[in-house]
Amino acid sequence: METVGGSRTSSSTRTNKDKDDDDVVFAVNGKRYEVSCEASTTLLEFLRCHTPFKSVKLSCGEGGCGACVVLLSNYDPVLKTVKSYTVSSCLTLVHSVDYCSITTTEGLGNSRDGFHPIHERFSGFHASQCGFCTPGMCVSLFSALVNAEEEKQRPDPPPGFSKLTVLEAEKAISGNLCRCTGYRPIADACKSFAADVDLEDLGINSFWRKGESNGDKLSKLPFYNPKDDVCTYPKFLKSELESAMYLNPHKKSWYNPLTLEELQNFTDLKLSTTPTKLVAGNTGIGYYKELNQYENYINLRNVSELSSISRDETGIVIGAAVTISKAISALKEKVEDGLCSDKELIFTKIAEHMEKIASEPVRNLASVGGNVVMAQRNYFPSDIVTVLLAVSSTVDLLIDRKRQILSLEDFLSKPPLDHRGVLLSIKIPFSSSFRSTFTTESSKLVFETYRAAPRPLGNALPYLNAAFLAFISQSRIGVVINKIQLVFGAFGAKHARRAREAEEYLAGKIISLNVLYEAINIIRATVISEDGTSDAMYRTSLVVSYLFEYLYPLFNGVVLVSNGLSTQNYANNLADGDNLSKDATKPALLLSGKQLVKTSREYYPVGQPIVKSGASIQASGEAIYVDDIPSPSNCLHGAFIYSTKPLARVQNVRFKDRSLPDGVTAVITYKDIPSGGENIGSKTIFGTEPLFADDITSCAGQCLALVAADTQKLADRAASLSIVDYDTDNLGLPILTLEEAVEKSSFFEVPPFLYPAQIGDFSKGMAEADHKINSEIKLGSQYYFYMETQTALAIPDEDNCMVVYSSIQCPEYVHSVIARCLGIPEHNVRVITRRVGGGFGGKAIKAMPVATACALAAHKLRRPVRMYLNRKTDMIMAGGRHPMKITYDVGFKSDGKITALHLYILINAGMCADISPVLPSNMLGVLKKYDWGALSFDIKVCKTNHSNKSAMRAPGEVQPSFIAEAVMEHVASMLSMEVDSVRYRNLHTFDSLNLFYKHSAGELVEYTLPSIWDKLQISSSISQRTKKIQQFNQKNLWKKRGISRVPIVHEVTVRPTPGKVSILSDGSIVVEVGGIELGQGLWTKVKQMTAYVLGSIQCDGIENFLDKVRIVQADSLSLIQGGFTAGSTTSEASCEAVRICCNILIERLAPLKEKLQGQMISLTWDTLVLQAHMQAVNLSASSYFVPDFNSMQYLNYGAAVSEVEINTLTGETTILRSDIIYDCGQSLNPAVDLGQIEGAFVQGIGFFMSEEYLTNSDGLVVADSTWTYKIPTIDTIPKQFNVEVLNSEHHKNRVLSSKASGEPPLLLAVSVHCATRAAIKEARKQLRSWNNLSDECNVSFQVDVPATMPVVKRLCGLNYVESYLKHLLSHEGSKQS
Repeated sequence: METVGGSRTSSSTRTNKDKDDDDVVFAVNGKRYEVSCEASTTLLEFLRCHTPFKSVKLSCGEGGCGACVVLLSNYDPVLKTVKSYTVSSCLTLVHSVDYCSITTTEGLGNSRDGFHPIHERFSGFHASQCGFCTPGMCVSLFSALVNAEEEKQRPDPPPGFSKLTVLEAEKAISGNLCRCTGYRPIADACKSFAADVDLEDLGINSFWRKGESNGDKLSKLPFYNPKDDVCTYPKFLKSELESAMYLNPHKKSWYNPLTLEELQNFTDLKLSTTPTKLVAGNTGIGYYKELNQYENYINLRNVSELSSISRDETGIVIGAAVTISKAISALKEKVEDGLCSDKELIFTKIAEHMEKIASEPVRNLASVGGNVVMAQRNYFPSDIVTVLLAVSSTVDLLIDRKRQILSLEDFLSKPPLDHRGVLLSIKIPFSSSFRSTFTTESSKLVFETYRAAPRPLGNALPYLNAAFLAFISQSRIGVVINKIQLVFGAFGAKHARRAREAEEYLAGKIISLNVLYEAINIIRATVISEDGTSDAMYRTSLVVSYLFEYLYPLFNGVVLVSNGLSTQNYANNLADGDNLSKDATKPALLLSGKQLVKTSREYYPVGQPIVKSGASIQASGEAIYVDDIPSPSNCLHGAFIYSTKPLARVQNVRFKDRSLPDGVTAVITYKDIPSGGENIGSKTIFGTEPLFADDITSCAGQCLALVAADTQKLADRAASLSIVDYDTDNLGLPILTLEEAVEKSSFFEVPPFLYPAQIGDFSKGMAEADHKINSEIKLGSQYYFYMETQTALAIPDEDNCMVVYSSIQCPEYVHSVIARCLGIPEHNVRVITRRVGGGFGGKAIKAMPVATACALAAHKLRRPVRMYLNRKTDMIMAGGRHPMKITYDVGFKSDGKITALHLYILINAGMCADISPVLPSNMLGVLKKYDWGALSFDIKVCKTNHSNKSAMRAPGEVQPSFIAEAVMEHVASMLSMEVDSVRYRNLHTFDSLNLFYKHSAGELVEYTLPSIWDKLQISSSISQRTKKIQQFNQKNLWKKRGISRVPIVHEVTVRPTPGKVSILSDGSIVVEVGGIELGQGLWTKVKQMTAYVLGSIQCDGIENFLDKVRIVQADSLSLIQGGFTAGSTTSEASCEAVRICCNILIERLAPLKEKLQGQMISLTWDTLVLQAHMQAVNLSASSYFVPDFNSMQYLNYGAAVSEVEINTLTGETTILRSDIIYDCGQSLNPAVDLGQIEGAFVQGIGFFMSEEYLTNSDGLVVADSTWTYKIPTIDTIPKQFNVEVLNSEHHKNRVLSSKASGEPPLLLAVSVHCATRAAIKEARKQLRSWNNLSDECNVSFQVDVPATMPVVKRLCGLNYVESYLKHLLSHEGSKQS
C-alpha cells in the first residue's frame, strides 16, 4: 500500500475491516483508492492531482462543457445490480462517491494493452483535432453504450454494433462541447455503434472507401462486442460493500445521516455553530461559485425520506434529494392502474421538459429539491419550478423540527429558506385530485410546457419557460375554458409566477379571437420583467407567443381528443398557414451529410486521408497537455488578480484580514520584477504589453498581481477574495467607445507598409452610379473558447536558468519576453510546447503573460510555479476578436453592378497595439472578394480602455466578409433584385482580380471561384430549393425559410519556418518544426511529407515508412526562429522546411546507397542508415524555409449555400442545410483539410449566430462562463452538412500544389446569417401584409451579429402575434359588416 497525498492506493485484497472511519473507498479504472481529504475536494481535483488518470480535463468547472465527464457506477448489494451513468467530476465531491466505481477513458483501453473500439473509431472517423475534449466525448459515448445494453427489452443488435439507436448516439454527446471539429465526425463515430445505422450515411474515415459493400465496411470497422467491454464495477468493491454492516454517519467533516431524525440532530448541532453546507448533488457550485469555506458538509442523499419516490392515488412524491434523471425516469414510467386517465400526459410532458435542463452528466447529479431551493432562495431561473407550479405541486418542509406542507406557490413567496429549514419532498398531484373541484366530468385536460433557449437540447438557461394547464369542454358554439393555470418563469422576475389576471379573465370563456386578443393584452401588461433584465421586451413577446401557441388551436373548437385527453396535435384540422403544432415528434438531431474528397497518389503518402497523428492517444487520454505534466516537488500554483476598473490608480491589493490567506505564499506584482528586468508580458513587432499594471490600470481585466499558493484551488480562491483599492482622482474619463476614441484622436499608428492602397477612382465610380446609399454596421467581439484555458509551468533550473512549459502558438516570442522580464540572457530560458488544447489565435500573444508570470514567480520564489486559468479569469482577460464600427457609401447601376464603395472603419484595439495594426491589411484582403469598381477606405485602429484585442481565427477577416455581404444585401433590397444575382454580377473577372489583388492573383488557371460558383449551383440544387422555399413561406405563417449563397476570396501569407530532420541509427526518424500542433493536423502533414521525401530514396522495406517518423515537441533552444503558428499556412511552410531537410539527407545518402547497391542484392532502409552511421554520414539536417516574393501570398477560393428556418414566434433559427465547396489545391491530407473546413465553418456560425461576448459599462466582460457564452453544440450545427474539398489544378508556386484550409472557410459561415436575413425578410413581408402595408415599405434592415433569438424575433416583430390577431379581427369585422 502506498500513500499519495492524502490517498492510499492498494490492491484489491484490502477489506472493509481495514477501512478507516473517515476514509472514502472507491475504485478508479479497477484500482482501489482509500482517501482522506477535505470534504470540499471534487472528484476532478482528486483524479488530476492524486492519480495517473489525466484524461479528465478541467475546462469550465461548471458542468457546462463535458471535458471532465466520468462514468460513475453504483452497486446495489440487495438487487445485485450495477447502475452506471455519467457525471461531471468538476462538481462531484469525493466524499459522495464512497463505494462507487469511476471509469475514465484510460479505463477503456490504451496504446499498450490495446485501444477500445471507441478510441479507434474516434481516430478513424477523424473525430479528434486538438483532442482536449475527446476523452469526455469517449466516456459519454461509453455510458450510452453501457446503458443501452441494460435495456433488456431491446432486440440483440447485429454483430459489431450495440443496442444504441442513431438518435441516442447523437444525443450521447449533446452535453459535450468541441471547438475544433464542428461535431459532424464525432457524431459519425458515435453513430457507427448504433444498431440502426446505415454505414453508407457515415462520413469519410480511414476504414473504408466509398462504394464498398456494407459487409466489407463492417469487416474493416474496429469490432465492438458489448460482452467484451470493461467491467465498470470491480468484484473486490462489491465484496467490500456487501461486507459493510452500515454506513458510518459520523466523519470529521462529512456527515451521512440515514434518517430524518439523524438529519435533524446534525443540522441542530452543526448549522448553529460552524459553517455547514447541506449537499445532495453539489451542482449548484457550477452556477453560484463558492468563495466561502465550509467546515462541515451534510450529505442528504442517504436520508430515505429525501431519496425515495412514491406514488399513491393522489399523485407522485419525489424526495428532494432525488436526481433530476431519476425523477425523469419515474415520471416516464407507465402505470397501468387506471387511477387517472390524464396523469401520464402530465408526467410525460414534465419529464420531456426536464430532459432539456442542463446536460445529462449534470442531471445525473443534480437533485430536484436543490433546483427548487435555488429558485426559492437565490432566484435561479428554474424550469422545474415553472412546470411543477402549473400542476399545483406542493412541498413538504422541515422547519425548526416541524413539518409543513405548502403549495409550491406559497413556498416561493416565503422568505428565502435558511439553515433552519430543509425541503423534504415535492408532490405532483394527479389531475383528478383537483379536477372535480373546478370542472365537469366531461372536461378534457390540455397541458403543455414551453422553453425558449439558445440550444434545443438544453445545456442553456432559458430566456423564458412556461407551463399551461387547462380543463376545457366543448359547447355548441366553441371550446369553453373551465379552469386554466398559466405559469411563466425565467422572464426577469425573482420567481416563476402564475398569471392570475389572465387566468381569471379566461375562466368560463368560450375561446374566440376577441377573447384571445384580450387575454394577450392582459398578459403583456401583467407579466413584466424587472428593471435591468436583459432582452426584456423579447421575453415579453415570448409570453405572448406561448399563450397564443397554446390557446389559438382551441379557437373554433379545433382539438383532438384521445382517451379523454386533449393533445396539441391538431395539424390536420388547421390550414397550413395556421399550423401551430409543436414539433413533438420531430427529433432535435439526426444529422446527415456528404463529404466529397479527391485523393492523389502522386506524392504518396502525401495527399492521403491518413488518421491525424496522436488521435488515438488523445481519445485514450494518454496525450499529455501542459497541465497534465506532474507537478514538481515544492510546486506552487498561480492565479491572476485583475482590475475591474477601466482607468484607475491602484492604491493597494490586499485581503480582508490584511494578512495572506492560508496556503498563500506570496502576491507577485510589478514591484517584484528583478533589477535589470522589464515589466513586459508580451510583445509583437508593434510594441509590448506590460505584464502587470503599475500604478495605473488601463482597462478592466488588466492583470494587477499573481497569487502564488499551495494549490490551484487556494490560489483561485485567494484571487477571488482579494480587495483592490482604486483612486480615480485627476485621471480623466476612460475611453470606452469608438466615438470617444475619435473625439480624443486616440489611435494606434498603422505602418505605411501595412496600410493597403486604394483601388480605382472613387469619385468617378460614384459619378457613374445610378443609385447611391449608405449605412452603418456595428460588430461585436468573440471569445476563443479553446477547451484548454491558458496554462504554463515554470521550473527554475541550474545556473539561473528557467524551463517553461507553455501552451502557446509562438514559443520563440515568449522565450524572448521571459528573458527580458527576468533580465537574463535568452540562452538561460527554454520554452517547451508539445501540443495545445485549442488555440485559434488566443494561445499566441495572450499566452505570453501567463508563461511570463509563472517564470517571474518561480524566479522570485525559487520554486516551480504553474498556473491554469479558471474559465472566468480566462474569459475576462482574453480580449478576443476586434469589435468594429463601419460606415459605408456605395454607388451602383440599376442592373446591380457596383461602381464604387467607400468604407469608414473604426477598430477597437483596446489598450495595447498587440497585432491590431495588421487588421487594415487583413480586412482589405477579404473585402476585395467582389469587384467594387472603385474601393476607397479610411480605417482607424482605435486605442481604448478595453482589454487589448488580439488575433482570433481569421483576424480582421471574418468582419469584412460580413461587411461585403451586408452591402450586397442592401443593394439588392434597394433594387428589389435577388441578392444571389447581385453577388454574381459583382464577382471578379480575372482582369479585375488582378487589379484588386496584384501578384497574389496568380495565373488564370488558379482562379477557380467562377467554376466553384457554378458547380455549387448544381450540387446544392439552389434553384430548385429556392422555389420550394417560396412555396413553404407562402403556406406557413409561423415558420419562414431563407437560403443564401456566398463566395470567399481569401488572401494568405506564407511565413519563414524552420525545420530539422534526424535519422537515428535504427532507421527511425525524428522531426522538429517551428509550427505547433494545435489540432490542425500540422504534425500529420509533416509526417506525410517526411515519409514521401525520404521514401523517394527507394530502398527495400519502406512500405510502412510513416510508422518510422515521429514529430517531437517544440523546444525554443533546439529549434530557433519558430515564429507564429497562425494564418493558416504554418502547416505547408513546415512541410516545405522538412522537405528541404529531407532532400539534404537524401543527397548525403545517395553516394553510399549507390555504393551499397553494387555490393548487395537487396538494400533495406535500415541497412542503409546503419551503414551511414558507421561511416560518419551526417544524418541530421536543419533548414529555414523562406518563401520567395512570388509565392509568399496567394488566394483561396470557396463558396457556401446555407438554408435556415426561423420560428417567428420565438426567434429560434434552425440551420437546415449547408453546402460548401472549398479549393484546397492538391490537398496534403484531405481528411485533415475537411476537418479544418467543417470546424472553421461551425466556429463562424458561433460568431454570426450565437456568441455574445458582452461587457458592462466599465468594459469588464460579463459573458464569463458557459452559462452566459454559447458556442455551437451538436444540436445547433447544420442538420445536413455537405462539404466538397476541391482538388484543383496544380499550383506551381505552392507546396506540392497545396493550399491553406484553417481560416478561410470560417468566412463562409456568413451564408447562415444571410439566409437568416432572407427568412426574416419573409416574416416582415408577412407582417406588412397583416398591417396593410405595401411590400416596398421598410424593406431595408440590418440584422445584428450575432443573430441570436432576441435579434431574430425583434426583426420579425415583437408584436407579430398581435398583428395577426388584429388582421383576423379586422377581416372578421369586414365580413360581418
